[in-house]
Amino acid sequence: MTHLHGGRNSEESDGYAEAWYLPGALDLPAGYAEVGSFYEEFKEKFEDRFGDAWGRGDAVFQYANADRASTFWFHDHALGVTRLNVYAGLAGFYLLRGGPADLPAGVLPGPAPRPGDPPGRKYYEIPLAIQDRSFHVDGSLFYPAGRSAFDGFRGPYIPDSDIPPIWNPEFFGNTMVTNGSTWPVLRAEPRRYRFRLLNGCNSRYLILKIVTHPLAKRPAPPALPFCQIGSEGGFLPAPVQRDQVLIAPAERADVIVDFASVPVGTELYLINEGPDKAFQGGKADTDYSPADPATTGQIMKLVIEALTSPDTTVPPSQLSLPSFEPLGKASRIRRLSLSEQKSASLPNVGPRQLLLGTLDRNGAPMPMRWDDPVTENPALGATEIWEIHNFTKDAHPIHVHEVQFQVLDRQQAGHATRPAEPWEKGFKDTAVAYPGAVTRLKATFDRAGRYVWHCHMLEHEDNEMMRPYTVG
Repeated sequence: MTHLHGGRNSEESDGYAEAWYLPGALDLPAGYAEVGSFYEEFKEKFEDRFGDAWGRGDAVFQYANADRASTFWFHDHALGVTRLNVYAGLAGFYLLRGGPADLPAGVLPGPAPRPGDPPGRKYYEIPLAIQDRSFHVDGSLFYPAGRSAFDGFRGPYIPDSDIPPIWNPEFFGNTMVTNGSTWPVLRAEPRRYRFRLLNGCNSRYLILKIVTHPLAKRPAPPALPFCQIGSEGGFLPAPVQRDQVLIAPAERADVIVDFASVPVGTELYLINEGPDKAFQGGKADTDYSPADPATTGQIMKLVIEALTSPDTTVPPSQLSLPSFEPLGKASRIRRLSLSEQKSASLPNVGPRQLLLGTLDRNGAPMPMRWDDPVTENPALGATEIWEIHNFTKDAHPIHVHEVQFQVLDRQQAGHATRPAEPWEKGFKDTAVAYPGAVTRLKATFDRAGRYVWHCHMLEHEDNEMMRPYTVG
């Protein structure tokens, strides 16, 4: 069940988690469910709306492509197995171009790869999907078969306790993969490049930096800055220069890196200084140990070769990005919660599940499961502020389907409110909710239907940290 991540589409084309379907196989056992509980409903709605029929083992989606020029991606979204299907490779880029919120050809580095390109063509706009994976010795993918890989817990499992045996609360691979290749080499010219960065990891946060030595002590001094020009919802109001890029699972960063001052023959490295465990905020080597420099701390090698043609693109400091119109006044504020639950039957065992929910009148979390009644039901066309109260110890990347939102601010308990970071000033579809903090998002809900919001740590999403919501 495919979800176009960032696309603002009608409900039957959104990849709703319970509208899954199996292939049209001939060997399914008698009585075996072939579709999810919302498949038939969305099939009928799509056929009524667009006139195209869905057949056995398939679905047809309609993408309007009417959004701002953006870095989208798509991935499987089937209920309960998203972590496994995305890990197995069901994910890819979807780059939307054109319209009034794009820039004319030649302003930014290009071209980007396209189908049918001749061998050896030079690319100066490069999408980079960064993921962590583990492998068996024969090269096949390894994913833990049971809970014991996470914390050593070996039971008792369900039904003798409330701990599921096959769920790992998070997964962290020991190998970094970029566009399907482990630790690749990019031969770059001394000119500007546009990188579309995607964190496609299941649970891992990335803190990306360009350095001169891959094994340098962390935190390493940056060799070149990133100039970020866009996020999930298209271009920012203005470019933002950054020495490093924190990017949560599912987040995207559209950046320019200028290699013009780098001598030919220089070797640089794109590294990761995020932790080899769940991210909780803070600084590398102060609040957490950075990723292993020899493995998960390395992403890609960059080798500078001779310039083959002049760079006529606009320097980042001179860029004028498309106009940005912020959302209007909100008509409602919703108070929502992120919670982690330990075992109710085994002392000191957990987490058992992670849950979204609401708050009661005293500000205490009211956790809810996927199949509890819908509690978020914006009116069609309403603009709302969602206050995300994080009662857990981890930072969670919160993704809301159907909308592009604005991050307003964050407030840690006992501290003053902090405005959104400069690189969060544009439209986004995923935002980091830090532990012990309130993160405020504003969105306009302009498409009627049934959608979902969830944590994009896929292991969390698959064990109850996802909720349906309805518009209109």
